[in-house]
Amino acid sequence: MKELYSFSVDIDKEIEQDIVKKKKNPKTGKVEEYTVTEVVKTPVPYKIIIKDPSRRDLEEADIEYSIEMSKCIKRGILTKAMLAKKYSDSGGLLSEDDAKLLTKSYAELGSIQNKYSRLSSQPKKNKQDEKKLENLLGEMASLRRDIVDMETSYSSLFNHTADTKAQNKVLIWYLVHLSFYQESEQDEIIPFFDEVESVDKIDQYYDLDENGHEIFDLVKDKIATLISFWYFSTNVSREDFDKISEDIDSGNV
Repeated sequence: MKELYSFSVDIDKEIEQDIVKKKKNPKTGKVEEYTVTEVVKTPVPYKIIIKDPSRRDLEEADIEYSIEMSKCIKRGILTKAMLAKKYSDSGGLLSEDDAKLLTKSYAELGSIQNKYSRLSSQPKKNKQDEKKLENLLGEMASLRRDIVDMETSYSSLFNHTADTKAQNKVLIWYLVHLSFYQESEQDEIIPFFDEVESVDKIDQYYDLDENGHEIFDLVKDKIATLISFWYFSTNVSREDFDKISEDIDSGNV
């Protein structure tokens, strides 16, 4: 499996262990050794793996985003572009320049997403098409990052838009499709969510979140943060992941 990132976590396990003890023989007076088997708790390292998403994963996640956006709009929830346009026209919490810049960024992002969708849906792609898809993904990630940076000052305003709800749904989609663990290099890599259909994987996620899971409980927040970091960034290196991982472990994130 190609990894996007991986890290380790120790899980306390009860294992049988042979322990050598010494005891004085009352008959001979000599100290003799003997072995007993005891059940002891010992930390066992597990490897947590975030799979590098394939082209198909990226395309399916993009479809999931579009579906969720459509559902929200049908329910009357404004998109960020609609909200920015509203404040651009009437004034309000957003400055006029920020509102116009956001509106332009949303339009560019929508245009790039449409190009990506049209190109990725073609049955046959040459190397040039694959390169274009890669570039479009990079442009989308860069625009998302700029938009997130711009929206930080107005976070409460954008928290309940269709885009935010769709992004949250996509982040869960990535989490349930990309999260795996492994006890040792010789052992099988196991998915946290082993259902076949996406909707069943998401149901499984909520079940684990509510009812608990020995390993997932310890790593779910870290996995979610790492996936969010990757989703809203561009050209993330191993060093970037290591830094954010250290920040999470030290409580700085």
